[in-house]
Amino acid sequence: MVGMIGLSSTSQALDIQGHRGARGLMPENTLPAFAKALSIGVTTLELDLAVTKDLHVVVSHNPRLEPEIARINGNWLQQSSPTIHSMTLETVKTYDVGRLNPTSKYAKRYPDQQPADGTSVPTLGEVFELVNRSANILVRFNIEVKINPEKPELTLTPTEFAEAVLKVIRHYKMENRTTIQSFDWRVLAVVQKLAPDITTSYLTANQPWLSNLQTDLPGPSPWLNGFDLDNFNGSTARAIKAAGGAIWSSYHKEVSAESIKFAHELGLLVNVWTVNEPDRMRELIKMGVDGIITDYPDRLRMVVVELELAVPAPTPVSWE
Repeated sequence: MVGMIGLSSTSQALDIQGHRGARGLMPENTLPAFAKALSIGVTTLELDLAVTKDLHVVVSHNPRLEPEIARINGNWLQQSSPTIHSMTLETVKTYDVGRLNPTSKYAKRYPDQQPADGTSVPTLGEVFELVNRSANILVRFNIEVKINPEKPELTLTPTEFAEAVLKVIRHYKMENRTTIQSFDWRVLAVVQKLAPDITTSYLTANQPWLSNLQTDLPGPSPWLNGFDLDNFNGSTARAIKAAGGAIWSSYHKEVSAESIKFAHELGLLVNVWTVNEPDRMRELIKMGVDGIITDYPDRLRMVVVELELAVPAPTPVSWE
């Protein structure tokens, strides 16, 4: 049965988001990973997008296929592939992304991930079709548009990228079940203009390894579509509200109970990424977050059950 399973009369739903499907359990951003998340029971499938040379929208975290996750003709890549934007869908489909390269540091981070050899990069349409086969009419899609304003040669322009993605969403009539998120706020502005009925989620991070806020530099960050946090007293939530966003999606170590409360007062929802430890999940739920993005939706689901909140019904489906 599709729906929410209420565990108490006072339960409220937390958005359980399977990161790249269920990266900790199955190969990331693949149909097996999305099927695994559906079988566990999530409210949202989180995924990343690229666009091929022939304008097919495919699911990939990076603009290139990387040696840690990809093989061709049975052999692990020795270096990054050409950009997906420079390849046709037919060429992209020749890569096998169904197993982590066992010699990589990346593989050691996910020892529980089960291989699914022979798995190709899926299109966004194939993900929608998988969900339709599962008969799950409630699960949502949190779709990240992977675009970098500092490396424009890697992808389409923000407008072209948004147009390609929206075309697929509209074809499958998934507008009401889709959120589009990005670290690059330019593409979110385009989505809000072209498809105001689709929710936008503003990704943020201010870490040495990833920073789109760039608070240590003068002037607006190139990622923020002209917005400068200094003009909002340093408040990320204020800037997102001014930009027209509905959701603040923050790196989980950069929120507090106070910042979450303030975002809620502005009318924003707050989702956090990527949270894999149950203790931290509990802390964030008690702080008031609306959703958690995790590589292990099974762990998050157990925490949600423990806290007597509602959980979505599982909808097992075969990816083959």
